[in-house]
Amino acid sequence: MADVLQVQDLNKIYDGKAIFQALTNITFNVEKGEFIGVMGPSGSGKTTLLNLISTIDRPTSGQVIVNGQEPHKLKKGKLAEFRRKELGFVFQDFNLLDTLTLEENIMLPLTLERVDSGEIDKKVQAITQKLGIDSILNKRTYEVSGGQKQRTAIARAIIHQPFLLLADEPTGNLDSKSSKDVMQTLQMINEKDKTTMLMVTHDPSAASYCDRVIFIKDGKLYNEVYKGTNQKVFFQQILDVLSMLGGDPDDLSTVRL
Repeated sequence: MADVLQVQDLNKIYDGKAIFQALTNITFNVEKGEFIGVMGPSGSGKTTLLNLISTIDRPTSGQVIVNGQEPHKLKKGKLAEFRRKELGFVFQDFNLLDTLTLEENIMLPLTLERVDSGEIDKKVQAITQKLGIDSILNKRTYEVSGGQKQRTAIARAIIHQPFLLLADEPTGNLDSKSSKDVMQTLQMINEKDKTTMLMVTHDPSAASYCDRVIFIKDGKLYNEVYKGTNQKVFFQQILDVLSMLGGDPDDLSTVRL
């Protein structure tokens, strides 16, 4: 399998009154079709790592290679295009536009690419049926539940078939049933469409849907665990590593599977 993402010797230093090294020599690869979780205590560098991979921030040194390209070397216009075409984003607070219907939110990436309207309709129909939100497309964001909002956000993130889907605490604002629905949705997309995914999460239950979980502590790689055939066993392994990691118990949402 080809690697969709290669992170090599990644360092991030923030200059200020006190120099702070947020990440130190982080190296890992993600194969095509893999679903990777990233966990660690608050302040461990998870979000910094996600920001570097998503090209929101630039590394101090080291490389991020997505689908054979180094986005950080691209000029501004090309970088915006790269982000739009190659990456998909799912956020904790959904980032949907309240002024648009759910359908208009989902269409947005294709509208920006000036895709033919007939083609857009076909894609919206296919993806929303798959995610079980085809009956609420005319509603606005404030008329639907958190879980429905997040599935809408997932539809928007994958409608242009990105090489890499990046999710930042996608279950952070959801109750346990909606969290489970959203994680099953992501797992289904990963398995059926072979979409490569990288998700930062505090939630061990959400992480147990991944193929592999990478743990970060104090900006360094601490450990990683792989899922075998049993999700419950994997969930327990994740809890074991988290208990060794220490950190504030509040960092970990209530345990649920």
